[in-house]
Amino acid sequence: MHNHYGFALTVLPVDPDGLVRLDDVIAALGDGKDVAVVSVMYANNEIGTLQPIAEIGERCRAVGVPFHTDAVQVAGKLPLNVTELPVAALSTSAHKFYGPKGVGFLCLRGGTPFLPIQTGGSHENNRRAGTENVPLIVGMAKAFELVEAERTPENARLRVLRDQLIGSILENVDGARLTGARTQRLDNHASFVISGVEAEGVLIALDLAGVAASSGSACTSGAQRPSHVLEAIGVPATDAVGGLRLTLGHSNTPEDVAYVLEKLPQIVAQIKGAAPAAF
Repeated sequence: MHNHYGFALTVLPVDPDGLVRLDDVIAALGDGKDVAVVSVMYANNEIGTLQPIAEIGERCRAVGVPFHTDAVQVAGKLPLNVTELPVAALSTSAHKFYGPKGVGFLCLRGGTPFLPIQTGGSHENNRRAGTENVPLIVGMAKAFELVEAERTPENARLRVLRDQLIGSILENVDGARLTGARTQRLDNHASFVISGVEAEGVLIALDLAGVAASSGSACTSGAQRPSHVLEAIGVPATDAVGGLRLTLGHSNTPEDVAYVLEKLPQIVAQIKGAAPAAF
């Protein structure tokens, strides 16, 4: 438990797949009288794990505690019917579904207590002061309309490519281990730790080969530190520096996946000194 802006903040642990345990939520809620709000990411950006939002939301509703979910990663990938989801608040960002950068939306259920962080005007029913950026809002709405229309077939297509990435990397990349849930994860998301290498070298080599990827590591004050997400799921610090995240989008093809699956084993082997450079 930590103090956060005058509130007692309770951070719940997760299991090795990165899932919040419902029993832990229930224990932390108690009768709900001392809890102001519960907030859980719908899907984790680093390891792709999908949280049991419906179950957590139902428990919060049963004891009268507002429940917020950060749905940035799932917009355009999962149904976001806020009428059916047991959430008091849901937020997301347009850039994650090919909309303009710098705009997002918050769905707030009627009657939910709300304290704005930006004041001074009555815009957005006193929830956010400042003139609305209409072009960005319109662009976001259109992007969301388009991605929703394609969501089901596109997810099925990406799931096939994702599973090819996961299966082949686990089989052919020395020291690779999947992070996050195997099936309860985003359809476009594959994430790993690779023991015996640092992510920086892998990412540089992938970039030189024309592959855009990211790491599970964060850089703080000039020193590379293991990702707090990987630490939370129990990845040793020596392995956490080898985090690798590969995500797929509408422009990716089977040929792209095949190219990555050709290059990545070569890169890891070369970095480990087991093979000559081949990228």
